Amino acid sequence: MLVGYSSSSEEENEVIQNGKRKGEHIQSDDSSLDNKRCKKEAGCLLKVTRLQSVTDSKKSSSHAKGEEARPPQKCFLEQRPRLPLPGSVLNMFKETEEKEVFEDSTQYGGRIRSFAHERGNWATYVYLPYLAEDESLELADQLISGAGSHGVSLTRMEEFHISLSQTVILRHHWIEPFILSLKEGLASGRRFLCVADRLKVYTNQERTRTFLGLEVRAGHAQMLEMVRAIDRTMQEFNLSTFHQNPSFHISLAWCVGDCSESLRGCFQELQTIVDDFEDSASLLRFSGHEIRCKSGNKFFSFPLL
Repeated sequence: MLVGYSSSSEEENEVIQNGKRKGEHIQSDDSSLDNKRCKKEAGCLLKVTRLQSVTDSKKSSSHAKGEEARPPQKCFLEQRPRLPLPGSVLNMFKETEEKEVFEDSTQYGGRIRSFAHERGNWATYVYLPYLAEDESLELADQLISGAGSHGVSLTRMEEFHISLSQTVILRHHWIEPFILSLKEGLASGRRFLCVADRLKVYTNQERTRTFLGLEVRAGHAQMLEMVRAIDRTMQEFNLSTFHQNPSFHISLAWCVGDCSESLRGCFQELQTIVDDFEDSASLLRFSGHEIRCKSGNKFFSFPLL
């Protein structure tokens, strides 16, 4: 407890005054002795009071200095654990895991990619499927044999179709909106009859591959209508549209390099194989009842009305 210096003086005066009052009731010879005793006691009390005051003052000063020397405490906000993101958000832009691809043309019969493989890029194209029967495969084998007799080695296609777009590149997160746009554009498409019975030789734009195919003779106008709808989607995603004057066809066989001149040298003989093939009229006539899109290893179907 802090004691003020003013209180000690008041106590001293009070003691002296008390001593004087007592001296009035005793004999005069004892008054001086009592006065001395009172003064002595008052002096001792004054020293004790001052000593206590100094001690309390030092404690108060020391306590104040201690508060100043103590470093300020930092206020730390409680770090709460973050909530996990929903699976739908994590998978929204997640690229599908793909194995690393090495450009080894020997694994693909010597074929060379038109564009380098890049992780997350999906080769995509739209086409009209042609379900090959055993007779169709037999016809393709006869044409391959006829070309081989003229020194051109052809390989039968793994699957038959009529291309309705160029091969373009899509990022994985583009696939869903791309397919939705195609679905909307092809929603009013109607079925039509196709006839492909005229043999023709084709090469790709880079002239790294040659194809022997059957050109579409009936159904060309309906296919152009499908291409216009598909091109609108391509333009929406800033992708290449189809050829200006397309020659719709079913590729039957292919070879590496530009062998178009060699095949044209035996063209009439190969066309005769097609014309003389049993049931070729019905075999090369089919219905276009759906449009398909292949993106990477994914397939999408758009049925026609």
